Amino acid sequence: MKYLNEKVMKDLEGMFKAFKNPVTIKLFTQEFECRYCEDTRGLVEELSAVNDKIKLEVYDFVKDSDTAKEFGIDKIPALVLMNEQDAGIRFFGIPAGYEFTSLVEALKMVSSGQTELSDDTKKYLDGLEKDVHLQVFVTPTCPYCPKAVIQAHQMALYSPKVRADMVEASEFPYLSQRYNVMGVPKTVINEDTYQEGAAPEKLIIDKIKESLKG
Repeated sequence: MKYLNEKVMKDLEGMFKAFKNPVTIKLFTQEFECRYCEDTRGLVEELSAVNDKIKLEVYDFVKDSDTAKEFGIDKIPALVLMNEQDAGIRFFGIPAGYEFTSLVEALKMVSSGQTELSDDTKKYLDGLEKDVHLQVFVTPTCPYCPKAVIQAHQMALYSPKVRADMVEASEFPYLSQRYNVMGVPKTVINEDTYQEGAAPEKLIIDKIKESLKG
């Protein structure tokens, strides 16, 4: 099965020509692949073939459990993006539909090492003393979700104290139920603070502050 047509592949070749540094995609799947594991693998295999600076590593969630644990992978399919080190960027569930944009932007961002965060946001993140975990719940058909995911991933790339996950809500219904995800995007901050919608950067920072005060 082909996941990316010729036009998309050609567009990606153009976008990825500007890649500055290599990017590694660590894919976590399993031998008896889950519902979307096979499709996720096919998608990232085609994507990684676009540019030789994208390296794909495939891990078995069961057989490579130590590696999964090292990167905080507790569900699959899962993607971890890295440059020379862990960028704190995760995708849980297939990054399809509108979320394919989030994956492409994450690859470009990790390669360049650059974000578009404001100076105020960078200053706040520089002063973080506690870890921050952002989980952005999405669906592939949501046009507003990539904005929230990309913003969270920028914070993770910038600060080693931040980890940001895209979580495809329909693939992990137990998590959607736990966090009462009635609409997307919904950002869960450190398990106890929530923001619905594609909120501005400053509002997410305010929510992080609220969470860390608790």
